[in-house]
Amino acid sequence: MNWTTKADVLTKLRKRWTSGEFLTAFAGDRGWEPLHIPLRAPQARDIGANFAAVREWVRAWRAEGDSPLRVEFGPVGGRLIGVNELPRRVWIDDYPSLWAVLGVTAEVDRFMRHVEHTRAVAPRLVDWVISHPHTVLAFTDETWRAVVDTVLWIDALADRAVYVRQVDVPGVDTKFIEANRSVIAALLDLQLDESRVDRRYPAAKFAARYGFLRKPRYVRYRWLTPARTTSGFSELTVRADELLPLAVSRVFVVENEITYLAFPEVEDAIAIFGGGYAVTSLDEVTWLRGLPLVYWGDLDTHGFAILDALRRRFPNAESMLMDRATLLDHESHWAREDKPVNSVLPALTPAEAALYRDLVEGTFGESVRLEQERIRYSAISAALGALGSGHADRSHQVHDVDPQPLGELGDFRR
Repeated sequence: MNWTTKADVLTKLRKRWTSGEFLTAFAGDRGWEPLHIPLRAPQARDIGANFAAVREWVRAWRAEGDSPLRVEFGPVGGRLIGVNELPRRVWIDDYPSLWAVLGVTAEVDRFMRHVEHTRAVAPRLVDWVISHPHTVLAFTDETWRAVVDTVLWIDALADRAVYVRQVDVPGVDTKFIEANRSVIAALLDLQLDESRVDRRYPAAKFAARYGFLRKPRYVRYRWLTPARTTSGFSELTVRADELLPLAVSRVFVVENEITYLAFPEVEDAIAIFGGGYAVTSLDEVTWLRGLPLVYWGDLDTHGFAILDALRRRFPNAESMLMDRATLLDHESHWAREDKPVNSVLPALTPAEAALYRDLVEGTFGESVRLEQERIRYSAISAALGALGSGHADRSHQVHDVDPQPLGELGDFRR
């Protein structure tokens, strides 16, 4: 007997409540439009066949006579069983009745406090608040005020460049901003002048989108000629945007830290610790474009992805010991790559691309990788000799790939 119960009615109403339409209409001062829900009621044949059940169903609805639900009755029956008055639909006559039926009066009061506070201090944001009621309802009075105050503080910041850590609002810290970033970002998009929102960046890149200072990127490098130093230091870590051109004839970017530290001596050269996809920090060291630049990474799919990323920004970059011969000469040292990548890497040379595709397709076995530190040390000297004699493969010059800031290629992790 699929007759409508009060629970069925509440389910329908709660679905509409969850959609936000009721709160949006109420906060937007839209007058109440009488709401009715038709009931699936017993038919005439049910009265004779299931009289006791029909009577119990009617009794349950009559008991709602003192509730905010107004039950409308209508005639059912005819000549054989007589005419009976059964519930046909229920009505809700105003907003207070709807809140009472749903048991949400306290939530509505809190939402309206949020709306009125926003209207008083940040009127640009009111329409967004009204159209996102349940997002706003997730906040207490205190936390919503903190969100709005944060937006206003940033708006008043104007052209002062600060870190997000320097936002100075009672009850607000970087953890609060991070936890509520999507809401704060949506409000900032409305509150700030368009010139202060860099829409090239998503809300997840909060600092970049809204003009905050960002954590600087660093470059760690060492001289490969013992007699050469920078201000008495053989190795330094400096901010990428402060690394001035060095008097060198070649630069090596090395993936593995211990290999970077043990890299052989090379006259008038430095080694930069790449650290995987951390090579994106080199994006700001633009003077590297005018030098012979050599990348040496793991012989696996990620190593080639890093090489491709580096060469997109520095078309002059060539690879070292990332070839088929090196891989096959070290078969006893092969390992398994946990999470291979399979992406289009347009900046690879034909030879590099062919080897990368073989690794992706498992030509040598499933997820084969040769880690940089497993390559024989003597192979390094041989590779450096080839570079010095001009025998290295320089077919990597790719003219149809636009240089691209490495930071925009994605935040990858090995």
